[in-house]
Amino acid sequence: MATSTQASSSQTSCKEPAPQTLGFLLLENFTLFSLASAIEPLRMANQLAGRELYRWFTLSVDGGPISASDGLRVTPDGAITMPLALDMVIVCGGVGPARAVQREHVSWLQSQARLSRRLGGICTGSWALAKAGLLDGYETSVHWECIAAMRESFPRTVLTTRLFSIDRDRATASGGTAPLDMMLTLISREHGRDLSAGISEMFICDRMRGENDHQRVPLKHVLGTTQPKLLEIVALMEANLEEPIALEELAAYVDVSRRQLERLFQKYLDCSPSRYYLKLRLTRARQLLKQTSMSIIEVASACGFVSTPHFSKCYREFFGLPPREERLGVSPLRPPVLPEQPAGSLLLQPVAFQPVPEQPISAALMALDQARGEPTYASVRLDH
Repeated sequence: MATSTQASSSQTSCKEPAPQTLGFLLLENFTLFSLASAIEPLRMANQLAGRELYRWFTLSVDGGPISASDGLRVTPDGAITMPLALDMVIVCGGVGPARAVQREHVSWLQSQARLSRRLGGICTGSWALAKAGLLDGYETSVHWECIAAMRESFPRTVLTTRLFSIDRDRATASGGTAPLDMMLTLISREHGRDLSAGISEMFICDRMRGENDHQRVPLKHVLGTTQPKLLEIVALMEANLEEPIALEELAAYVDVSRRQLERLFQKYLDCSPSRYYLKLRLTRARQLLKQTSMSIIEVASACGFVSTPHFSKCYREFFGLPPREERLGVSPLRPPVLPEQPAGSLLLQPVAFQPVPEQPISAALMALDQARGEPTYASVRLDH
């Protein structure tokens, strides 16, 4: 009897975990590029693992065709009323989210939250979650074009310029290729770094961007057209990172006094001109460290630092780790000075639900079957 029990226990422990099931809710005029950036890592995770780790379904309110922002008509897998045991719901937004979000979207998302399903948004999909009151108090990423409008419409949502944010049971990405980085992070947490690294290699990604990477929001979008002198000064700074221009010279170029210059920066950018200039140079240095093979001395020189020790000191104070550790991919001991840290984390783990009718076959299984002849099929071994 004991032997039988032990055998049964062993079989249970060796049983592969159930695939994670994700539902992608498509809003009218959603961004096809962002949707692909979110789904393709899941497909490749299955291919490299040689088994179905993830399955996904695309959904719309009534299951009918829906237009992407590029005009292509996409027929989803079904309506939001499909009886799916979802682990996570991701809203895919795009152009005009305020017009695209319907009452049915809001009601359904609220019902998913009551079922304790994890929620996410890509591109402007965060708008729908915020409209449903599901991002109150959550750090949230959204495409930079939408930040100002969301901040005005949903003051309880904590907007950030991060490429993506993972805060407790919410995961939001800003759009473009940012959903790729977010999904790679989630996959890495659930199945290990080897798998996410393999996916990056397959997609020719030179590096996986993390939660501390930010969108580059055009300053003219932040300031509008009301401060042409400030925009001109910043443009001069950006064009002269290797040989920084003295503040007196910058002020003279746009015909203002140094005192006026400092007031402009303090009022509209909440920092001094020298601090903003330093931030531009250090941000450029970080890009060079991560994306080129330039030596640290060369990076320091290219970003206007007269000595490597001074560069390292400034870099550590701003980013929380020295340039050498940044290049090695070491996580900072503390967050950068300006950006905030995420309030929590999100792990893709199975959630127990009441039994539901048998789920339809997802596109994941068909893609996995077609990939069996690929040289990379089952090329990454998983611990579980």
